[in-house]
Amino acid sequence: MSSLRNAINRPAHKERAQPHSRRKFGLLEKHKDYLVRAKAYHKKEEALRKLKEKAAFRNPDEFYFKMIKTRTVDGVHRLESQANKYTQEELMLMKTQDIGYVLQKLQSEKRKIEKLTAVLQPVDNQLQSKHVYYAENREDAEYIQLQTSKVGKVPVFEDVPHNIKRKIVASYRELEARKGRANELEKLYMDMALQKELQVLVL
Repeated sequence: MSSLRNAINRPAHKERAQPHSRRKFGLLEKHKDYLVRAKAYHKKEEALRKLKEKAAFRNPDEFYFKMIKTRTVDGVHRLESQANKYTQEELMLMKTQDIGYVLQKLQSEKRKIEKLTAVLQPVDNQLQSKHVYYAENREDAEYIQLQTSKVGKVPVFEDVPHNIKRKIVASYRELEARKGRANELEKLYMDMALQKELQVLVL
């Protein structure tokens, strides 16, 4: 019976439109429209309630520096300009502190580079290839020299376990990265020192 009931065409129930006498009020509000409007209304109501509660329980002695450092422009709080916040002496002191920090980081990087170099140097000496190559003529000598120079900065070891080899390669990569960082810090330090000297000459 249910299958026969579903086979019959039923009229589609349409929502009631705005009556002709009320057309001037626009579209008739449906329930889903009411839900959206009600949620927005209750949200605003809750925000107002919280603001009233804060105002009721506020501390009359409460003070923030932004109360005197901000001004309202078109209803929006804007901070005052801080262009001339520091004097020339304070700016010089801050630049000196910045230079000191950069110098400290540079020295730290150099110490780490020295440690890594000291650790990796014995490894190179112990695990260097001890092969002696003989060449019959100049062309063979150049070819052998080219092949042996292709190794680069990271040595290739055949009789070393894989995990140790991986650690050695990682150490060489770290050494190269630290050298690059030290060079960048040195350039930055020189630039900052030069700017400080120029500022002293201008003053």
